[in-house]
Amino acid sequence: MENKEATMKKSIIAASLLALGSAPAFAADYTDGDTNKNNYKWMQANIMYSVDELPGESSHDYLELEFGGRAGILDYYGYVDVFDLTNSDSSDKDQQAKMFAKLAPRISLDGLFSTDLSFGPVQELYLASVYNVNGISSDNNGDGIDDGVNNFSIGLGSDVMVPWLGKIGLNLYAYYDINAKKWDGGQISTNWFKPVYFFENGSFISYQGYIDYQFGVDDSPSELKSTHGGAMFNGIYWHSDRFALGYGLKAYNDVYALKDGGWAGKTTGVSHYVAATYKF
Repeated sequence: MENKEATMKKSIIAASLLALGSAPAFAADYTDGDTNKNNYKWMQANIMYSVDELPGESSHDYLELEFGGRAGILDYYGYVDVFDLTNSDSSDKDQQAKMFAKLAPRISLDGLFSTDLSFGPVQELYLASVYNVNGISSDNNGDGIDDGVNNFSIGLGSDVMVPWLGKIGLNLYAYYDINAKKWDGGQISTNWFKPVYFFENGSFISYQGYIDYQFGVDDSPSELKSTHGGAMFNGIYWHSDRFALGYGLKAYNDVYALKDGGWAGKTTGVSHYVAATYKF
């Protein structure tokens, strides 16, 4: 039978929404050539409801299939969202894109070159990428604004040890707008997963979240775009080995580099999320 410490460790790995990697709190070392020693995988289904999500102050339900893990030199994370599950005419997502997908693979440079590239608080380095797509490639509803979300980012990623939070993911990307077919500024992203309180049965409370911030963006047309923008998600979740329940507060500032009060409407403010999770 697993002891309490092993049960807690298993819970943390299974519960992690952020695919921060399976390495312990010291530098990755692949000089022995064993790139599979930290392999693991996880997948979960989240039933979500958002309140006043920006842009557009949209309140809606959705199903999210989320997954991540490590396979050799590949560290991966992704999710697929399905909106308006009941196809309700009153939903804010009625007659809009039904799906959204994010894929964020990272290739370990330490593992690729069978070396230890760590320094200071930096535990591991990666070639990092992100691909976002919602399946629409043009103006879908005739309002003159491109509804398609199709972009790709590539850059340098890392795992970094910071006080209290522990290991976080920190990535710096160049941002490519696939619809406009041009490089358009950069993005810095970070994510974290911090257990803050453990119960006797091995379940725990976590503080988890992320920041995505774009900069150096072409702000033409000025009625639509800003030169910068981003969002920060702060979640408090209860986790067991099989289930999770959580609340998230998301703060926006010109999110997606869309100008607040411009053609895209309100893009600065806060929204709320509730989630119920089943872990496979």
